[in-house]
Amino acid sequence: MANNMSENSKFALPVSNDGDTNVLSMIYRFFKKVSIVGAVYLVGYMQWSVAWLIGPVVLSVLRDQWRRENEYRRNLAKVVAVSSEKDVVLARLDDLPAWVFFQDVERAEWLNRILLQVWPNVNHYAKTILKETIEPAVAESLANFKLNGFKFERMILGTIAPRVGGVKVYDKNLSRNEIIMDVDLFYAGDCDISFVLQRIRGGIKDLQIHGMLRVIMKPLITKIPLVGGLQVFFLNNPSIDFNLVGAADILDMPGFSDILRRCIIEQVAKMMVLPNKLPIKLSDEIPTVDLRMPDPEGVLRIHLVQAQNLMKKDVSMIGKGKSDPYAIITVGAQQWKTKHIDNDVNPRWEFWCEALISSRKSQVLQCELWDWDPGMGIQNDDYLGRCSLDISQVVSAGRLDTWQTLQQAKHGKVHLRLSWHRLSTELADLNQALLEVQLIKNSELSTAVLSVYIDSCKNLPNARAQSKPDPYLQITLGKKTENTAVQMRTDCPVYEIGHSFLVHNPNIDMLEVKVIDQKTGNQLGILMYSVASLLKQNNLTMLPQPINLQKSGPESKIILALQLKILKEAVKEDLEEEAEAPPTPEPLPAAPAPDATDAAPPVMIPPAPTGEADNTSEKSIPVERIVRQVDTPQESQPQPENDTPKLVHRVSSLTTSAGEAGLGRILLSLRYSILNQTLYVVVHKIMNIPLKDPTNVPDPYVKLYLLPGRAKESKRKTLVVKDSCMPEYDETFEWVIPHAELHSRQVEVTVATHKGFLGGSPVIGQVIVHLNQYDFREAKTLWFDLLPEVVPRD
Repeated sequence: MANNMSENSKFALPVSNDGDTNVLSMIYRFFKKVSIVGAVYLVGYMQWSVAWLIGPVVLSVLRDQWRRENEYRRNLAKVVAVSSEKDVVLARLDDLPAWVFFQDVERAEWLNRILLQVWPNVNHYAKTILKETIEPAVAESLANFKLNGFKFERMILGTIAPRVGGVKVYDKNLSRNEIIMDVDLFYAGDCDISFVLQRIRGGIKDLQIHGMLRVIMKPLITKIPLVGGLQVFFLNNPSIDFNLVGAADILDMPGFSDILRRCIIEQVAKMMVLPNKLPIKLSDEIPTVDLRMPDPEGVLRIHLVQAQNLMKKDVSMIGKGKSDPYAIITVGAQQWKTKHIDNDVNPRWEFWCEALISSRKSQVLQCELWDWDPGMGIQNDDYLGRCSLDISQVVSAGRLDTWQTLQQAKHGKVHLRLSWHRLSTELADLNQALLEVQLIKNSELSTAVLSVYIDSCKNLPNARAQSKPDPYLQITLGKKTENTAVQMRTDCPVYEIGHSFLVHNPNIDMLEVKVIDQKTGNQLGILMYSVASLLKQNNLTMLPQPINLQKSGPESKIILALQLKILKEAVKEDLEEEAEAPPTPEPLPAAPAPDATDAAPPVMIPPAPTGEADNTSEKSIPVERIVRQVDTPQESQPQPENDTPKLVHRVSSLTTSAGEAGLGRILLSLRYSILNQTLYVVVHKIMNIPLKDPTNVPDPYVKLYLLPGRAKESKRKTLVVKDSCMPEYDETFEWVIPHAELHSRQVEVTVATHKGFLGGSPVIGQVIVHLNQYDFREAKTLWFDLLPEVVPRD
């Protein structure tokens, strides 16, 4: 801690000596103390319950603690943003920029200098986006929480420009007509934004945004500027943080600020988080439809089956009760929420949803579990943990049935069944897609994707006498509705916007487009288009063309383009075809938010080669050494260019030996994330535990400590498997360890049985894993012999 304090002292923030500020601060503290004393006196005078005093005091303490933690984090990030990269490297060795760890990531100090130079001009553009796009959208979102009247009053983004931590430009497996690069973008500026909400004036300062931004330049053309347009988007939701000031400061509790943050993230996601993209046209020679027509790569079908052994968060009169769990599933800007199940730590949801995937190699599925707690608070639910899964794993496998251990939780796991569906323009695939949905017996699932591009409307009628309308579009298919921005005072509005919709049955579904005047709410026209009409079109596509609007003027038209694609589940033959095609590039690894910890991906273990004698390599080897390496993750194995990708779901590997001491063997996976500074250990299974008494089969479990120290905080423990000499766990555990300390640490793995005399847990065997013996540039999956327990020294 002393080292951290000395390091952070390099970035000590300047303290204001302004006399007026000190006087105001003293007056504020005086009145604050007077109000506290007055409140205590009032409680006693009115003979109220002491709970009226304790409640606000507890909330005040929690609020101050929460604000101090967030303020420290924001200030540290803010100072790092204005410091030189050399100082950042020297002061924060555990949070180095991406180019330090990845050879294909380039330093971008030249780009940071350019951003600093153009930032005043970007300031004006950002103000326009905030005022015209973000403000009305956030106001509408806050209205759902009965918080009305949101409006920006002042928008100053300050002089501190965003910083780029690294840039990766892809040069392989690309179309010749595009350039793709990933930018690790971080903004921690000195902005000054004021707003009005519920007639209360407040402000936002210390705004921070961090995320992985992808920039696609396409198509390439032969004239200046050589690039026809840009597509800019975040691969996943960026982390956003800020500090409330002014009168709204009294509302800066976790609940209110979470709502405001959620609304802002939601609007950013609608603009430029996959599958949404921010297109920028650079050349008039390129049709706008080429940039703005959605082009998803496929659909991920998600089946959240159940969860097991969740934490108990409810408190009753007799102690801890159970939980009322629900799940939130997030893929980019898409999010779904299950119903909550009362009083159950082993809930079964059987929840289905489908996500449109625009970049299968870079998007992540995240599942968060919460305990539903009805109460007076705005955000009263307790966190039960989360798991994350790279969608590329599902794409490679076609199907994936997996139990994911919950991270940031003491225990618990989630059962997910996932399948990847590519998109086809073959009409013959529709019958198979309809049959598949029918067999699943879920009426909410889709069989196709409809991409809609709306260019403009022509000759709309006036909504008011002698006044042109303020039209916007409401586009609906099934249960999904999208609204466009409002075009002011025009009867020929230009929208140039695209959306994608999941289609349940193309034979009967209808696309509905309403043109509505914002001022009066009157309908200016409507289009009802049968999706079945596209089944007769070449490649299931309708090129941009004008169509007459119904219930409108005689010359009123809407110009749009449509494309239908059929869902086709990826099977082995399809995966082989996709392997031959140029894949979407992998994203630049992003540094996590300060309070986030990425989950370890499922370990991939292929079956042992045929004819391999398991005991041929099992000679006398010290327990600290590797007994036998089963496999490393597929990414680390060089593959011939024409090889078919292997399935990524794990196939259990067997061993016939009981180990050097005859106590059995344990299969572990070890992985260290340099960016996250986190060690991951996966306990897969134990085999060949000796059975000394057939009437007393052990109930084994695994206990882990991070040595030296055997501190309680480092203890981890698996579930107990009843009556088994070959238990399987597949549970993941993590420890945050600075990379510099890794060589001096060990993991103590102890296997014990729950069946002991007077409730004890006799030890079956033990492994001490010395971390300095492994090269953690690659994940390791290894068999270890269990040896007699080593008695710890005091």
